[in-house]
Amino acid sequence: MADTVKYYPLVVGGVERSFPHVHAGAGKYAAAMVVGNLVFLSGMTAESEEDGSCLAGTIEEQVTICLDKVRLHLEEVGSSLENVVKDLIILKDVEHYQRMRSTELAYYQKYAPRLVSEPPASTIFQPAALGKPEFLVEWEVVAVLSRQA
Repeated sequence: MADTVKYYPLVVGGVERSFPHVHAGAGKYAAAMVVGNLVFLSGMTAESEEDGSCLAGTIEEQVTICLDKVRLHLEEVGSSLENVVKDLIILKDVEHYQRMRSTELAYYQKYAPRLVSEPPASTIFQPAALGKPEFLVEWEVVAVLSRQA
């Protein structure tokens, strides 16, 4: 039997980020896709889901917002933050690396203690630019719905 695929749209300012709801040059993507037991989350940023503005200026604040979004979207699809198995962290400036990791550790200690002792596979990437100049970090994850399946 083939795995089912379920689409979870990303909505910003009440508008779904897919055609024809956004113009051809805008970002079009799902917040999450679930395929069988796997959950794929698009990159989460400090973007306001109400108006598209950047919600914070420091790396610590932006990491917290990104991880809040990851946690909430995973819960929306029926998973949890503790089920993250892989992340891709897109970091605008590697000088923020230590502060980013310290904030991530504190967040996991509070919301996903399993990830402190069993961290996900992780990749850090420094791009030429992120989606908006004020974004400092973007967090993309792969998780499982259940570790028992």
